[in-house]
Amino acid sequence: KLSLISLSQIIMQAVQASSSPHFSIHSPKPPHSSTWGGLLASSLNVKSSPLISIHSQREQSSLWTCYNKRVILKSSFSARAASVEVGTSSVSTGTAEDDVLKALSQIIDPDFGTDIVTCGFVKDMKIDKDLGEVSFRLELTTPACPIKDVFEQKANEVVAVVPWVKNVNVTMSAQPAKPLYAEQLPVGLQTISNIIAVSSCKGGVGKSTVAVNLAYTLADMGARVGIFDADIYGPSLPTMVSPESRLLEMNPEKKTIIPTEYMGVKLVSFGFAGQGRAIMRGPMVSGVINQLLTTTEWGELDYLVIDMPPGTGDIQLTLCQIVPLTAAVIVTTPQKLSFIDVAKGVRMFSKLKVPCVAVVENMCHFDADGKRYYPFGRGSGSEVVQQFGIPHLFDLPIRPTLSASGDSGMPEVVADPQGDVSKIFQNLGVCVVQQCAKIRQQVSTAVTYDKSIKAIKVKVPDSDEEFFLHPATVRRNDRSAKSVDEWTGEQKLLYSDVVEDIEPEEIKPMGNYAVSITWPDGFSQIAPYEQLQTLERLVGVSAEA
Repeated sequence: KLSLISLSQIIMQAVQASSSPHFSIHSPKPPHSSTWGGLLASSLNVKSSPLISIHSQREQSSLWTCYNKRVILKSSFSARAASVEVGTSSVSTGTAEDDVLKALSQIIDPDFGTDIVTCGFVKDMKIDKDLGEVSFRLELTTPACPIKDVFEQKANEVVAVVPWVKNVNVTMSAQPAKPLYAEQLPVGLQTISNIIAVSSCKGGVGKSTVAVNLAYTLADMGARVGIFDADIYGPSLPTMVSPESRLLEMNPEKKTIIPTEYMGVKLVSFGFAGQGRAIMRGPMVSGVINQLLTTTEWGELDYLVIDMPPGTGDIQLTLCQIVPLTAAVIVTTPQKLSFIDVAKGVRMFSKLKVPCVAVVENMCHFDADGKRYYPFGRGSGSEVVQQFGIPHLFDLPIRPTLSASGDSGMPEVVADPQGDVSKIFQNLGVCVVQQCAKIRQQVSTAVTYDKSIKAIKVKVPDSDEEFFLHPATVRRNDRSAKSVDEWTGEQKLLYSDVVEDIEPEEIKPMGNYAVSITWPDGFSQIAPYEQLQTLERLVGVSAEA
């Protein structure tokens, strides 16, 4: 086991050296030991990657109890063999394969509104028609899918009714944990599928309670989860969980942080650094957060939950710019004062194009003598939902057990998994899983190239509008320094420099706000959605043309 060095000397040297995040730290390194404090010696470059917001219809029903009923079977279907990876079979399987695909295409994913064959969920199909045997794998977008058991059941049922089928073998899996644009991220974040910010922009409203319980709910649903406590001045995570090892360690070879762990969830907090609460200037805190978040060996995670610090200042902006946040969950209380601060946070996320997918109104009410009491008033959460169009609202009651669990080191959803509070968090967990899947699907298909019609198809997230652009038009409207002089604004890329029949070689998401387009000359163009919406469009063109 690696030995540790207290951060106190390192922090003191850093404070005395400079108030800038770009500081040098020199500390003695004992033989055969390492400390992750040495990783604070430098700050990584911050890259802005704002995300796009989406809004959907608010669901009032209990998501956890009703979700299983939402898998739809459609009566008319067609085979989509192109979406399926077919394994080797001992017999010719042309017609047999069509039979199976037709059967499976009856199953509709309730989030995407598309059948599971078109979604590309069906993998590794193997068929032996002579023996009547069919086997395949359903690869879902997340292991925390709340209806994975229903998918498995329906897949068995619809294939079993095919006349020649005698035996069906369905296995379930999930896509590997990976963001949509991993190569653009620090190494430590390249194997994390979704990053969720839990924010209130105001202290004392229960943000950390929501973050921790949401994380353990997602883990209970089958996901691989981590928690990052971003509050350097007042870390809450060490109080709310009880890991066996309460100190972070460092990998001496890779110079990376090894997170601690509690009940299967990976944990990183400044409170686990042996230093407690920090006393340092804001720019230095931003550098510490950067190092803690990006150099940790998170491994493969389906969800990383970030417990955001209060406020909307430099630290919050740094977090939003370092990592590509998938979505945000907003925590508030019924008081008007809480709403005012929360509104600032929602506007910050909106400006950075981070979708806010749910509002949690904490300490709403309590029940006594057969009546329900609202000691702090009513309506703050509803006002956030109505004013900013956030699709889901969840009410948390005042419960002594919820507060006690936060102080005891065991989250409420772990201490009482069948309780009323746990059911609320289960519903919140389903909402987060559902919304993250929708966002990823929208982003991955927002901008594509249709080779058959030689046009770039654009369907911006949170918009039903679909339109087509000529590739040459997109290339000629590049606004980077290679195409436009940064000082004079003079156009360096001439109209004649771009051939009319130019075609993109690759289009990849660049955050939730833009795409990166690689052209034949090797140039990589960043094209924001907002810019694409302003370009001249092709008229009378459709994907069916």
